[in-house]
Amino acid sequence: MSRAPTGDIRRSGVSVGYGDAMPELIHTCYRVYDLDSSIAFYEKLGMKELRRLPIGDEAINVFMGFTEDGPRLELTHNFDQQEPYEVGTGYGHVAMTVNDMDDALERLALMGISPERPPYTVSEGGSRLCFVRDPDGYRIELIERDPGIE
Repeated sequence: MSRAPTGDIRRSGVSVGYGDAMPELIHTCYRVYDLDSSIAFYEKLGMKELRRLPIGDEAINVFMGFTEDGPRLELTHNFDQQEPYEVGTGYGHVAMTVNDMDDALERLALMGISPERPPYTVSEGGSRLCFVRDPDGYRIELIERDPGIE
């Protein structure tokens, strides 16, 4: 079994092959069964559909993102998929920040989205968080932004 390196890769002396520029995570992709339901769910979380990319006659990719942040979520819909996908045991979650957890949950409740359990913290003085699920069962973590951090 291999172990992931520890520490900051920029300080570790490990070359990642990008010169001085560090790579960045640009998006996450999910395969979704009902494209319209998935788009509607992520719009309720504040994302917007930014573009569509047909993949021949077999699929379409829909890129979702926040205003001025670019496409961060790629929803892939395979036209021949006959039943919902299995999320699997390796997937954890994707996290998003909210400015005010109570306001966000109140707004989401009006649109039929409820947290798995009430907001909580994992450490003394930590940010409040909770999880919601999208139409395909993917977990989305909502983390309340610390107002003291820009």
